[in-house]
Amino acid sequence: MLTVVTFLFLAIYALDILGLFFFGIHTYIMVYLYRKYNTNCDTDPSRNLSLDDPNLPVVTVQLPIFNEFYVVDRLIDSTIALKYPKDKLEIQVLDDSTDETIQKAASLVAKYKAQGFDIHHLHRTNRVGHKAGALDEGMRVSKGEFIAIFDADFVPDPDFLLKTMAYFDDPQTGMVQARWGHINANYNILTKAQSFGIDGHFMIEQVARNGAKLWMNFNGTAGTWRKKTIEDAGGWEHDTLTEDFDLSYRAELRGWKFRYFKDVVCPAEIPAMMSAYKSQQFRWCKGSIQTAVKLLPRIWKADLPWKTKAEAVTHLINYSVHPLMIVNILFSAPLLLMEYWSGFSFYDLPLEVLSGTAAVLSIGSVGPLFFYAYSQKTLYKDWKKRLVYLPILIMIGTGIAIVNTRAWLEAVLGIQSSFKRTPKLRIEKDSDSLKERLKYTVPLDFHVVLEFLLGCYCVFSVALSFLVGRPYIVGFLLIYGIGFFFVSFKSFQEASWKYKESRNSSPEEIPQEA
Repeated sequence: MLTVVTFLFLAIYALDILGLFFFGIHTYIMVYLYRKYNTNCDTDPSRNLSLDDPNLPVVTVQLPIFNEFYVVDRLIDSTIALKYPKDKLEIQVLDDSTDETIQKAASLVAKYKAQGFDIHHLHRTNRVGHKAGALDEGMRVSKGEFIAIFDADFVPDPDFLLKTMAYFDDPQTGMVQARWGHINANYNILTKAQSFGIDGHFMIEQVARNGAKLWMNFNGTAGTWRKKTIEDAGGWEHDTLTEDFDLSYRAELRGWKFRYFKDVVCPAEIPAMMSAYKSQQFRWCKGSIQTAVKLLPRIWKADLPWKTKAEAVTHLINYSVHPLMIVNILFSAPLLLMEYWSGFSFYDLPLEVLSGTAAVLSIGSVGPLFFYAYSQKTLYKDWKKRLVYLPILIMIGTGIAIVNTRAWLEAVLGIQSSFKRTPKLRIEKDSDSLKERLKYTVPLDFHVVLEFLLGCYCVFSVALSFLVGRPYIVGFLLIYGIGFFFVSFKSFQEASWKYKESRNSSPEEIPQEA
């Protein structure tokens, strides 16, 4: 006879497993849709525009920056190199900086303005709305009918506009998004793992969604908007941390169509420091769930095909996998000891039931591995060799579960937090040193303690599983534990670099991040 406590425990655990199974199955669906529709996301070279075309529209390129001393010159130089008529290209450097980036950006803008480029340095001091606010204020004074956006860590290809602008010939096309490439994927273990995650999203998910004519999102950079679309959707709003996701779905609710091209690649710098990566993931997770809370009721009520609704909802809540993982880990020890505290054991069930359940759950858990492996197969000739880094992606993806669970909870509970941008350090070559570029290091926070403790809990659960003779969950607990220890260790290590630098510098020499 099950007690109320035991029943609730089993019910929560079952829902948790079903949630993880659902997101696992979704990865198979994404691969299926990719295989079926991927050719819909290829450009037609014959449609590339020519510089001599008298009908080229005016384009405004917006470069939102905040304290980007290391990379602002790379960003502006690459934008100047875009192949497009000078009289039809406006460049806005939307500068919210509070450090010497202001002077560096202003100097670069003055240099190129003297060469005849229509480039402007728009500096704000209030930072209202952060990136969304800067984009909105820049749009109000922009000249272009179309607006291309590049973040500070991106280096657009010179042909970017000529390859993509042709697809706005359909008046219902509101946005064109390009695929993110990598400048420094091989720099360290962290960048290698992140490159897998980025490839999975941009090579499989975005292609699957857009190719199948489902909703997709603007990724905040490396894309171009029709100004009319932004205005029709209500403009840039800053009540979420992912203004790009929010605007995308509001525009699609208005009936606008998006295009995605997997063969137009815009290289970007991947965060090489754990603190920067965690900060980025926190913002993406919280912003996605904030957008879900904001827009799910509208999407649910909208007159849309059920497939579009289902994928839109799944996409919005996708970061829910992290709190589900935390629940799964925390339940491991009580589950192993269940027969001692409740008198009930899963292992008393018939072998057929246990085997069937294990098989079903295994299919779901293998989904993400298959998904990311397939993204490598589609992109690289040496994809088999690259798969050695796949466990590292899973390990690090698990290790950030605490940060993202906090972000998820804050979004659901409506707890506000400040916008923290991801520091860009211009790490491009193996010889570039992180220790020499600590100007924008994200401060250490309490997450590292929780990550270490949860790593210890995983080790405890592994030992416990052997003690009770149930070593069936040792594999995933070990991966989880290593992930939490690695993320915690790297966070402490980077904080120690900053501490040593401050000890070796006089107060006036220590660069400060606003």
